[in-house]
Amino acid sequence: MTFPFDALAACRAELEEEASANDAPAAFPAYGLERLRQLGALSAALPCALGGHGFGTEPDGAQGLLHLLRLVGQGSLALGRIVEGHVNAIRLIACYGTVGQLVHVATAIQDGALLGVWVTDGAPALRMSPAGDGIVLQGEKAFASGVGHVTHALVTAATPEGMTRMLLVALDGAHVVHASIGGLAGMRGAVTGRCDFSGTTLPAGCLIGQAGDYVRQPEFSAGAWRGMAVALGGIERLGTLLRDQLAGRGRTDSPAQQARMGMALIAAETALLWTRKAAMVACLHERYGAQDIAATVNLARMAVERAGLDVIELVQRGLGLAAFVRSNVVERVIRDLATYLRQPAPDETLCEAACWFIQRNLPQPEDTP
Repeated sequence: MTFPFDALAACRAELEEEASANDAPAAFPAYGLERLRQLGALSAALPCALGGHGFGTEPDGAQGLLHLLRLVGQGSLALGRIVEGHVNAIRLIACYGTVGQLVHVATAIQDGALLGVWVTDGAPALRMSPAGDGIVLQGEKAFASGVGHVTHALVTAATPEGMTRMLLVALDGAHVVHASIGGLAGMRGAVTGRCDFSGTTLPAGCLIGQAGDYVRQPEFSAGAWRGMAVALGGIERLGTLLRDQLAGRGRTDSPAQQARMGMALIAAETALLWTRKAAMVACLHERYGAQDIAATVNLARMAVERAGLDVIELVQRGLGLAAFVRSNVVERVIRDLATYLRQPAPDETLCEAACWFIQRNLPQPEDTP
């Protein structure tokens, strides 16, 4: 059975309508998430043997996942962030967890579970300590997308020895959550907030992988391509909005506007090519070394960021003050995209990737026989 991409593409307008309605109140995209669940998008990342399509968990599933995330991003970047976090959790459990843990997660997803990956510490930072045969947690996580709606959070916690472990925590409603970060300009529908895990007791079976697995390369850097795929959708949507609104004003004959449209098309295609390259390299662990993969994906991350910022500028210059009017969908998409592109340490990421390739060639997976 193939994934219904046509049906997903057909509901993009509904996703966008909900994203606009949810922006001011910072409301969670419950309708859009349910539509995606009905289409099988939340189970698509599971291995085929567990009822999924292997998107992101099997070597030949990267292109399918790219297309899925790209389409969701075209409709709603906030919803795309939720889905990308869900897929990220599945991927980490598939990489580092046990077969039994992955089967357990697959069953939960089939029953309606929504996963998230929350790794940014709050104040105080999340810590774990032994408690009999289990574990007790103290501290909180911040910048937790989907807080209050995610049912299973994959979190990182510091051990008494100063190591970092991953744990999968079922959220039963007993945790204290702060549903949003006050004043966040964009991605408001992702409901990014804080969750206090203090006093949570867990069985040892909730531990995923070994100490240090979360930051293990190349997976730590390679996974960024999934976020690029969501951002790509937003970049493409802005280009379409620019074209449609210029046409609506009768401005498509203007050479200056034609030049802007051409540059926006170039930027979107650049983002697509780099995202596709990152996805292909990331799934070829047996062909490329960890540093080759990490550095390639990090260069792609910078290229997609630059493309997104260029398109934002082109749209704002092309539409003028209309791009800043709240009732214009362009204004929200720009805020969401600008917020989504703000990934940590861009300068360090670029310099480290460039340094790696000073004496090496960039991987060329397109040349694979």
